[in-house]
This record gives sequence, structure tokens and C-alpha cells, in this order.
Amino acid sequence: MTTAENPFLTPSELSFALPDTTRIRDDHYLPAFEAGMAQQRAEVAAIVGAGEPTFENTVAALERSGSVLDRVSALFFTRVSAHTSPAIQEIEARVAPLLAAHGDAIRLDPELFARIDALHARRDILGLGAESLRLLERHHRDMVRAGAQLGATEQARLRELNEELSGLTTAFGAMLLAGANAAAVHVTDRSRLDGLSDDAIAAAAAAATDRGYDDGWLLTLVLPTGQPALGALTDRSLREELHRASVSRGLDGEHDTRATVLRIVRVRAERARLLGYPDHASYVIDDATAGTAQAAREMLESLVPGAVANADRELADLAGLAGTELEPWDRAFHAERFRRERLAVDDAALRPYLEAERVITDGVFRAAGELYGIRFAERTDLPAYHPDVRWWEVSDDAGAVLGLFGADLWARPSKRGGAWMNSLVTQSSLLGTTPVVLNTLNLVKPAAGEPALLSLDEVRTLFHEFGHALHALFSDVEYPTFAATAVPRDFVEFPSQVNEMWLEDPQILASFARHHATGEPLPAELLAAALAARGYGEGFATTEYLAAALLDQAWHRLSPEEADAVADVGAFEQQALEAAGIAHPLIPPRYRTTYFNHVFGGSGYAAAYYSYIWAEVLDADTVAWFGEHGGLRRENGDRFRREVLSRGGSVDAMTAYRAFRGRDPRIEPLLTRLGLATG
Repeated sequence: MTTAENPFLTPSELSFALPDTTRIRDDHYLPAFEAGMAQQRAEVAAIVGAGEPTFENTVAALERSGSVLDRVSALFFTRVSAHTSPAIQEIEARVAPLLAAHGDAIRLDPELFARIDALHARRDILGLGAESLRLLERHHRDMVRAGAQLGATEQARLRELNEELSGLTTAFGAMLLAGANAAAVHVTDRSRLDGLSDDAIAAAAAAATDRGYDDGWLLTLVLPTGQPALGALTDRSLREELHRASVSRGLDGEHDTRATVLRIVRVRAERARLLGYPDHASYVIDDATAGTAQAAREMLESLVPGAVANADRELADLAGLAGTELEPWDRAFHAERFRRERLAVDDAALRPYLEAERVITDGVFRAAGELYGIRFAERTDLPAYHPDVRWWEVSDDAGAVLGLFGADLWARPSKRGGAWMNSLVTQSSLLGTTPVVLNTLNLVKPAAGEPALLSLDEVRTLFHEFGHALHALFSDVEYPTFAATAVPRDFVEFPSQVNEMWLEDPQILASFARHHATGEPLPAELLAAALAARGYGEGFATTEYLAAALLDQAWHRLSPEEADAVADVGAFEQQALEAAGIAHPLIPPRYRTTYFNHVFGGSGYAAAYYSYIWAEVLDADTVAWFGEHGGLRRENGDRFRREVLSRGGSVDAMTAYRAFRGRDPRIEPLLTRLGLATG
């Protein structure tokens, strides 16, 4: 396929180098991957043959390599997660092992490593600037961690393991998506939907039509164990059916992920040992701010007793309200009753005041404008991979363009569950690139002509994901290796969690929390009740999160021999939860093993799901700082942007935090937030 025939082989001519999806067909991807890998191999060969190694002809040249591969990968893997198809899945299955082998060919190239190793040995006398020096150290560390110092036999085995693992995680993701779609609950009797709002019922009807049903309503599944409809449905048998559908994902027939999980765990354990680590968790966390798997595990375990005690107190309240023995599918329903009847918080009454368009423009965007001085102009002239995607050009208050922000909000069968940010183009002054950033969510799409009314949790997700987008949009680094969210995994959630705070800012709330039909502001009593009750349910939320995080650690602390000995995924899961003191019969983990895409799919959180609460220590301490310094003020935003958001991976993550906060983080604000503070 020639350059003229394949749009990926030359830079896009669109604004921001946005991929021109009007020209891109599915049959362009594989040839572009092949051409991109060949190009980068040739570029690495040129680096190796460039004579005496210098920073410019080796490290900087490596940063410049792989432009075609970067272009095709960015769009293709966006499609994989947000708008897949049988054709895309077939290409992914073919290309995943090729990419794994390609990455190994570069990281394990002995001549390339010899050049970087020689530069690294002389790094103190090369006269490099701070970011260049850090880049040299980063490449050296990455190659060592990838196995560059292993012998030939060990490297050959490592390549086999990496190739197999890429195929396994791809297969897990595909099975999970298909299984989740198959597990959606079809309802033919409208009376069983009692408790759902009119817009939710209309969306369920539209989902049934979209999936090919002749009649009825379809309750589709989100990625976590807890399904939103469980808090509203009055039909207990339907709640049970929905809950069982949720926790049964990955257990049946062609969608059974258990054998794949066991093999993933075994391969990761063997790879970690080959690289000199006792287990996969130790390998992963050695390159994170936590430092050691033991430190991460001890932090999680220290929170378990208090979280479970809080959850039990909350359950006692619900049992008294329900007047009957609770089951897992009852908890969310009676928790909503408790909030409504005892705390005067009615989520159904809040929803008409949380219309998606207003939340985005007058909430998410306005908060960023007030804090950072940025502005948003919608671009309806730019194409995307799906009609649901919208684009906004982002500029600062001086008119300088920062980048392009996209939003893909609505759930569909071709999209995996959850919410995330990814970059189609990353910022780099070396390459002269401007960020193109995309937030992807799974909100229920309203019926045609109807408003999209959100829950408070969904609003929080919008603010959270936009925090990731800001991290990418404000990136101001020279080298692409350090751009955007290229920070340790247990630091990456910190800025996004901080951004959640602005949804509760009185000025921002007053702007976006207005009735979708009348424009009337959210009544003061509803707002006061919602804010007063925001700590309610923290015991439930923390317990289900800790269960998932500890489950992740349990799987990834196994040696190869221990992994071989596990025959029953469910039994191992139960034993791990019991050993951690968090096997709560009424509060299943946020993700069970068979649908834990964060750690067994391609999300990159294997042995690192603890990151959310590790980052929340920084988040809570930072929220306290903003409170001490006047909150939503431009000078506060400028400081956070300058010291944290703009730096990416160009400085040590905790050095960036200290530069912002003026000291190391303290855990006390988080303990207060979680209701675990003492004294």
C-alpha cells in the first residue's frame, strides 16, 4: 500500500494533526502498523550505526523515532476501547504479539543498549540539562527493567512471555466486552422497571432497540460490580437478576475468562522472576512512588478495619430501615432510601438539575476557566471515529491555543465499560506537537430529543476524567516520553481526583446545577442535604475498593510455583479476601477477578489498582491546601499547573508534589475524608 493510499503514512493535514477518519478504513491499520514498525527498526539501525554515541544521535534520535507507529497506534487503540468491531478485534489479535516483539527488539537491542549504557556511565560530564539528563536515566532504567542486561537464553524466554501476555490481555478484553453485552438484562414487563426515572426507562428502551430486540427494555451493564439501576428498582427479583448478571460475567461458556486469568498470572510471575523480582507486584511497584509492594500492601491493610467497621454501621442503618435480612442486591436500594428518608437526599430529585450539557459547559469547563484562565470553542468541522464524539479547541486567556479536547460520552455495545482519558496526539516541543486529548465515558444515551440527566456520581466522573485531560493539555515538556500523564501509575490519578473538588464549589454548583427545563437553580434545601450527606456511604465505597485493590495484590504477589498451584479462580479470590479481612458477604469487591479489566485487560493497572487510594492521600492533602488558600482562585490554579500539571514525567513525581505543597504529603486529610480519623 503506497503513501498516497494509506493516510497513516504521512502526517495528517487537519488541525492539531488530528487523524483524518474520513479517509481511514479498517484495512489501513495493519499495513500502517507493519510500515511503522519497519520504519522504527530502520531508525534504530541508523542510531546504532551513527558513530560515537552522543545524547543527540542516540537518546534524542530515539525520541524522534516511530512517527508512523505512533500515529496508527493512537487511533487504533482508541478504537479498540471506544468503538471496536469484529474487524478491529481481528486486527488487534494479529498486531498485539507483533507490537510486543517489536518493543522487545528495541528494548533488548544489545548495540542500542551499549550506546545508552555508555552515555549513562558518563552522564555527569555530558553537560545535559535537567530534562535531558532525566530522559537518559529514564531510557537506561527502562531498558534494564525490560531485560537488556539478561543473557541470550533469558532474553529469548522473555520475548516469548511478552508475546504471549500481549495476546492473553487482548483476549481477556474481548471476552469481557462480549460477555458484558451478552449479560445485559432484557425486561418485557414495564411494571418491573418501577423506580427508574422516565429518562432511564426511555434509554433502556432505546438500548433494547439498538441491540435488535423487538420489544422491551434492556438494562446494560457498567464495568463495576454495582449497577446504577440497583439503587432505584423496587422489584427485588429484578434487582437480584441484575446483580447476578453483573457478578457472573466471565464465568460462562465462550465468555469464561478464568483460564485466561490463570495464565496471565502465571506468565507475569515468571517474567518478574526472570527480571530479578520475587513477584509481579514487586516488579511494578519498584517503578512507582510507593517504592515497594510491601508499602502498598501495608497501606491498604491499615485501612481495612476502619472501613469495614464503617460499612457495618451503615449496613445496620439499612437493615433497620428495610425490616428484613439484606442481600447484596438490596444494599444500594436501601442506601438510596436511607439517603432520601433519613438524610433528605433524593438522587431522583437531583437528576433534573444535573443535565449533561450544562454540567460540561457551565461546570467542568467553567471551573477550568476560573482556575486556569482557559476557554473552549466547539469545533464542529473536525471528524471523529464515531458520530458521538465532539471536539473543542482549548486556548488560554491570551488567545494562545493549547490543544484540542474531545468527549465521547455515551455507552454503546462497541465500547468497553468504564471511563478514561487517552491522547491521540501528545505534546512535545522536540516534535512540535500540540495535545489532542479525549475523555471517554459510558453514560446512558438519552432517547432522541430528551435531555441527558445525570446522577451526582456521573457528574463526579466527568470532573475526574477532565482532570486527566487537563494534565495532558497543560503538558509543557520537550520529550514525548515525559508528556501528559507519563508519570508513575500511583501518581497519575492524583490530578484527576483533585479536579473532582470543583463540582462542590458553591460558585460552580450555582452555575451548572439548574433545572433542565426551567433553568431554576437547585433548591437550597436539596443542595444542603446533598452536601451534608456526601460522607454517607464512605464505608461501603472504601470497603469495595479495598477489596478489589487487595485482590489485585494477592494475584500479583504469587510466585510462578504458587500461580501454578491455583486451580480455582473463585476459591483463590475468596481465600484472598478472607485473609485480608475484607470478605464481606454484602459488599463484593468493586471488581471481581473475572471482570477486573483494570488488571487483566489492557488498562495498565496490574498490581497497581492500589494507585487510586495512594493518589488520594495526595489529593486530600491538596484539597486541604486549596481550602487554606482561598479555593477557586487563578493564582492557585497557576501554581498547581506550573508545579504539577505541566511537568508530566520530566521531574520526579514526589519532587513535583513537594514543589507545589511545600512539604511531604500527610495522610490525615484522607483519614478524615474516609471517616477513619481518630482523636
